[in-house]
Amino acid sequence: MRLHVGCAMWTHARWQGRFLPAQLPAGDRLRAYATWCDAVEGNTTFYATPTRSTVESWVRQTGPDFRFVVKLPKPITHEHRLTGAEAELQAFLAAIEPLGPRAHALWVQLPGSFGPADLGALAAFLHRLPRSHRYAVEVRHRAFFEDERAARRLEQVLAAVGAEWVPFDTTVLFRSPPASDAERDAWTKKPRLPRRSRALTAHPIVRYLGRDATERTVEGWRPWVEEATRWLREGRSPTVFIHTPDNADALTLARRFHDEVRAAVPELDPLPEPMADEEPLTLF
Repeated sequence: MRLHVGCAMWTHARWQGRFLPAQLPAGDRLRAYATWCDAVEGNTTFYATPTRSTVESWVRQTGPDFRFVVKLPKPITHEHRLTGAEAELQAFLAAIEPLGPRAHALWVQLPGSFGPADLGALAAFLHRLPRSHRYAVEVRHRAFFEDERAARRLEQVLAAVGAEWVPFDTTVLFRSPPASDAERDAWTKKPRLPRRSRALTAHPIVRYLGRDATERTVEGWRPWVEEATRWLREGRSPTVFIHTPDNADALTLARRFHDEVRAAVPELDPLPEPMADEEPLTLF
């Protein structure tokens, strides 16, 4: 039983000198982040498949309990729409192989135009994937959230291969008008979909987007604190990623979320002690 928490990235200009050392070489940024959180979204792999040596550096910078949720590259999911991208898929799988068990799940994020009529392509794609990984699928077509039949069909496709459905909860962002430039930008880019909280597997994954005001972010995640608590008591091990439009305080917010759940589930292991902003780096 574990609760992993993390952010959408492991390096952010607003974190340097506040939570992390002001001057960090690129090869130490993940190592520093991993003293604060024990999971991270692998969003960079959506834009380019990393080299194997890059992935090996990620392994060197993290402990064995650290977890990556690694996004499949854009050519596979958005350009080829899961069909006819075998070369790109094999290159990606080979590149991330050094992660081993640190690869918590491979994340299949689909475009908003990928709807119920495309479920055949998703089913065929998932069945072709090696069983050595867990898989998590994020959909953004409104039909999956508003049409019970479409939702059931998607759940059946995922259940057939033991894959999870990843909710991206943006409801707090869209509850009231934006109050900052970062929130206004998020309004134009983030999906506006109903909250969904049903877990399909023993390893649910949640992406939660709050607001730039900490109190509004914390107020908005109350349902997820309750859900994570319930999942843990059921014997599940959830992973929760905390976002805000500017992500300036996401690092501390992720730890606060973990603390709130641990207050309800005291037997949960604590996170590691975070590195101070001027503390020298050490190996795990």
